[in-house]
Amino acid sequence: MSLSYVAGDSLAHRLDPRTKLALQAGFAVAAVAHTTPTGLLVLTAVTLVFLRLASTPVVASLRSYRAFLPFLVAAPVVEALTLGAPWLVVGDAVRPALASCRVLLLLLVSTAYIRTTPVRASRAAIQHLLPGRVGVLLGAGVGLVLRFLPLMRHDLATIRSAMAARLGDQRSLYDRIRLVGVTGLGRVFLRADRLSLALRARCFAWNPTLPPLSFARRDYPVLALSILLALTALV
Repeated sequence: MSLSYVAGDSLAHRLDPRTKLALQAGFAVAAVAHTTPTGLLVLTAVTLVFLRLASTPVVASLRSYRAFLPFLVAAPVVEALTLGAPWLVVGDAVRPALASCRVLLLLLVSTAYIRTTPVRASRAAIQHLLPGRVGVLLGAGVGLVLRFLPLMRHDLATIRSAMAARLGDQRSLYDRIRLVGVTGLGRVFLRADRLSLALRARCFAWNPTLPPLSFARRDYPVLALSILLALTALV
């Protein structure tokens, strides 16, 4: 599953992007504040509800982060290992495991936002929240990142498929990392050059025409939930 917008008619698709940004912020505050197993268990249930309302499959979302999951798993293991007897202290792995779980929940909530929010709507929301050139720069930056990430993932998948077709997967691990890394960086620089040329050709403006935003009745309960999640940090 690619990390990009997918058209749909779920509740999350119909929400104002500013509401979804507020919900992400409230969830992040709650996740940072509640680091106990009970708190993370509750937040996990909330995350599953969010994904359900956004029509975002859990397994496919986790597969999108398969490059990062080994690091989240390795952190508790490395923390639990010792250089002498008893070699493994399970208690030392508890805090890193909870931290990894917290990061994973934030990634899943972010995935639901990306899949239900067009890039132009995200840019419009940021520019509404941060007026002036600062908002324009941040909005344009977010828009470019959201557009570039799927392209970079596609480029890397294409490179790996081409290597496999030429028996490149039988090379040593070092050679495979070098080939994918060098070729991938070349693709990134090429796309960056094309983007720079396209921006100059279109006279990148400080006042782009963006879609209008407006809150509907369905946004207010979600905004209230966002505030409630943030307030739980005080409990």
